[in-house]
Amino acid sequence: MAGIPKTKHRSGCPVSTALDLLGDRWSLLLVRDMMVRGYRTFREFQRSGEGIATNILSDRLQKLEAGGILVRGPAAGDGRSTHYRLTAKGIALAPVLLEILIWGAHHEETDAPCAAVEQMEQNRAEVLAETVRRWEQRDPTPFIPPFSKLKSKSDSKSNSPKGKSKR
Repeated sequence: MAGIPKTKHRSGCPVSTALDLLGDRWSLLLVRDMMVRGYRTFREFQRSGEGIATNILSDRLQKLEAGGILVRGPAAGDGRSTHYRLTAKGIALAPVLLEILIWGAHHEETDAPCAAVEQMEQNRAEVLAETVRRWEQRDPTPFIPPFSKLKSKSDSKSNSPKGKSKR
């Protein structure tokens, strides 16, 4: 993409180079929202509930585009609107995000229902195959809704399996 320089890498270490592109607090959340929630527009990302400021959102979308994680283009049917879409490089992050989700639910208190996390953990291949299928078919149907919307309002304790893992 013209005008946005590629990220300079601190070292040749693969972990370091990946973190140069994805290591801030927002980038993987944007990838998550495209991958499993079907978000495509700036407004959808802005309203995701994460509280990202518009200037940061714009910067991260540009950074992810420059890094080859996503592409942007005109929306079908309305050329005035911009849609963002993961590239093959971006969808290749699906196994990473799934493992972060499982790890986070096991080791931190979250709103993720135990049953949902356990199902994803036991069926990793199917979850990943469905994620890729939706990407290939450009299916924007949410695969995993925001967990805060899944949590019962009357349930004040965490749903996550923190402390229940035998790892």
